[in-house]
Amino acid sequence: MTVLLSRSDVERALDVDEALELLGEGFRAPAPPSPPLRARTDLPGPGTATCLMPGLLPGVPAYTVKVNAKFPGAEPALRGVVCLHDLQTGELLALADSASVTAWRTGLAAALGTHLLADPGAVTLGFVGAGAQARVVAAGLRRLRPWREIVATDLDPARVRTLDALPLESAAAVALAADVVVLATWARRPLLTAGEARPRQHFTTLGADEPGKIELAPDLLQNARVVVDDRELTAAAGALGNAGLPADAAAGTLGEVLRGELPAHDGTDRPTVYAPIGLPWQDLALLWTVYRRARDTDPTIIDLLS
Repeated sequence: MTVLLSRSDVERALDVDEALELLGEGFRAPAPPSPPLRARTDLPGPGTATCLMPGLLPGVPAYTVKVNAKFPGAEPALRGVVCLHDLQTGELLALADSASVTAWRTGLAAALGTHLLADPGAVTLGFVGAGAQARVVAAGLRRLRPWREIVATDLDPARVRTLDALPLESAAAVALAADVVVLATWARRPLLTAGEARPRQHFTTLGADEPGKIELAPDLLQNARVVVDDRELTAAAGALGNAGLPADAAAGTLGEVLRGELPAHDGTDRPTVYAPIGLPWQDLALLWTVYRRARDTDPTIIDLLS
């Protein structure tokens, strides 16, 4: 039978620690022989549509196909479904709300990358954009290390209160106050430049995930040590490409860091940047943990592992 997982179902069944563990395993897995497929098109009006497939992970007997539509003025801004299929038969195991799956997999993967790349002594966390995505990143980062203070700015001050953060007036003010800055916006022009970055400061840019979106200026990216989740995709349609920079502007990938092929820190005082674009296997990592917990609460669902 196919399990239907609404937004509330996903959040109720999610185990954050388990999801972080499986995301870490996914980053440590060898790179797949063929690149991930990420197809995107503009829609008439304000929206865009994207398909990510196939989501595959070693040891997981399933795969995902995700179809998203993004509408910046809507709430939630992301609409769509993630399909979970049996890897051997193609049977549709689950149909899940894409907004919640995407927010959690993006946020927890970002928390993992931020924690690994940020200076070990960083104690102040800042957010530029305090919407749903920022709240998930904050939840993950609070699990991974303690923070002395959290600051944030948003066009809607009410969102800052949901982060339990000190409100600040601008991105520049957040960068001045925070050791680690997470940007999660719809910006189409840079919010921070090299002149607003400090030595050993870390930035995670989540909003630059499709053509035309940019949060960090080219000079900041050029002066920083940049780590991505996929070089070619990030150069084609993510933070690097949208800033006019090539794939080799990245020092490497988070997978290389977790596999021990690239040091998390290079011994310099340069700022660090994590600039992910999001990969199909991350949807599988998140949805697989949710599906198994939902399945275990319903005895009529066939146990794939039996």
